[in-house]
Amino acid sequence: MKLKLYIFAITLLSIVSVSAQDVSFNAKVNKKKLGINERLRIDFEVNQDGDNFKRPDFKGFTIYSGPNQAVSRSWVNGKGTYSKTFSYTLVPTKRGKFTIKQAEITIKGEVYKSPPIEVTVTAAVDRPKDGNDAAYIASEKIHLVAEVSKNSPYLNQAFTVVYKLYVSPETSVSNWREIDSPKFADFWSQNIDEKQFKIYEGEYQGEPYRYVILRRTVLYPQKTGKLNIEPLSLNVSVAVPTNKRDIFGRFLTQNASITVAAKNRTVNVKPLPLDGRPDDFTGAVGEFDFTVKTDKNSLDASEAFQLSVEAKGNGNLKLFDLPKPNLPSKLEVYEPENADKVRTNLSGMSGLKRSTYTVVPAYKGKYPIPPISFTYFNPKTERYERKTSDEIVIEVMNGPVDSTPDNTTVTTNGNNKQQVIAADKQFAYIRSTTSLQPIIKKQFFKSGLFWTLLGTPFLLIPIAMFVRKKRQAYTSDVQGNRIRKADKLARKFLSEAKKNLGSQKEFYIAMERALHNYLKAKLNIQTSEMSKDRITRLLKEREVDASTTIEFIGLLESCEFARYTPSSNVAMQQDYDKAARVISTIDKQL
Repeated sequence: MKLKLYIFAITLLSIVSVSAQDVSFNAKVNKKKLGINERLRIDFEVNQDGDNFKRPDFKGFTIYSGPNQAVSRSWVNGKGTYSKTFSYTLVPTKRGKFTIKQAEITIKGEVYKSPPIEVTVTAAVDRPKDGNDAAYIASEKIHLVAEVSKNSPYLNQAFTVVYKLYVSPETSVSNWREIDSPKFADFWSQNIDEKQFKIYEGEYQGEPYRYVILRRTVLYPQKTGKLNIEPLSLNVSVAVPTNKRDIFGRFLTQNASITVAAKNRTVNVKPLPLDGRPDDFTGAVGEFDFTVKTDKNSLDASEAFQLSVEAKGNGNLKLFDLPKPNLPSKLEVYEPENADKVRTNLSGMSGLKRSTYTVVPAYKGKYPIPPISFTYFNPKTERYERKTSDEIVIEVMNGPVDSTPDNTTVTTNGNNKQQVIAADKQFAYIRSTTSLQPIIKKQFFKSGLFWTLLGTPFLLIPIAMFVRKKRQAYTSDVQGNRIRKADKLARKFLSEAKKNLGSQKEFYIAMERALHNYLKAKLNIQTSEMSKDRITRLLKEREVDASTTIEFIGLLESCEFARYTPSSNVAMQQDYDKAARVISTIDKQL
């Protein structure tokens, strides 16, 4: 009796909760544009029970099937929901634009109407689309798009192409696999890997969609004219709803595997202007600062100083050469050391490009380093700009004097090395000290070495006993030996993962084994007990930071996720470095 009263109270509460909702009566179609030889599905959905449903006059269509009714009730967190759907499958009778008028339903004595919907019927398509075919439905609900940031960039000007996978709300994607990648033959390219795939809300052709950013690529065109950006192709596994329903009136879903590809994109690359182009222009495009400096301005002959030529800013830093300094011929100049610190983001390359020359003066005097000019093209101002350094004077205070005047300068190319007089080492062959040995040698008997060799065995006896005791304790520690063995095995697999960098499958298998064996060593658990919840709880009990635990679980998920999706060498290197850091951190905290 109490059970019946409880069920009655729950049912009454559900009815009251549903009746308290605002009435919502909507109409939805599976497509707004179709061929005359295709079918259209329309659903009229209401969130409260009603009577006297009246369908509209489907002008321009005939009813292929329907109405099919489905009712859904749910109770979540004390809140009840109700849904009732009237579905029709329609066949168009002629081409044109048609308006499906309002349907009507009566709820508690009031009449509610659905919004009208406009549908366009075109000529017959090459292949009639079956609304119950999972592959066709998936192809209509999933789209791969390539978005280009600039359609008309200059030569060597950065722009980005972003690949987005759009998925309709009623469709779910379980996995995707890259089957064809763009080559970017006419571009310098740099991929910006996504650390994690985030789902965004957006629109595709005016309809609400969800999308995921799969890849961002920065491109620098190396040719002018119309250049083609090859498409990215994916194989996608999806689950899509069909027109069929189960015995409870719910739409059935089907699994399908389809191939989607982004459309070819074309950019029109503009050449750099010829008007005003400097003769010393070397191809730099962007915005830069230019500096020339030395580490010392005064020194002695035969000492060396460093001359740095540096360009810093945003632009094609890896695609041009820095200007070379013109130095007096009395200075010996060596080949420069190039140090580029460049990072790539969505706006392109940024950082610095530096050449450092080692210069050695041979004679006493003052040596001017003439100003150095650096020219580049600025796409924002669309003109060439020049940066010029100041003159630098190097004073050589002590050293031989060159009696032959020579005011010529030489462009540094690494082949104009001169003989340098090492004034402080020209008499190095003359020894100023001696190392004499006595003729009469001391006897070995009763010497310090004699007593040392005699007493050493007696000192080694207690050390040997101590070592033996420790070794016996070590061998008797069965559990400790097992833990040390697992720890050694984890390091072995992590080393194996490093060897397999570049081979995705072998790398992630080795790294997953290393992580598992590390846990076996530190937490004394078996592989069968390694659920993510148990690992999290055990690390928390050992007072490991929550952030470190999250990173460790994230590594395990990366190993699992890498079985189904491709990964770059950069991502594998990042995962390896992260694994080494996380293991070291947990070691310190344990």
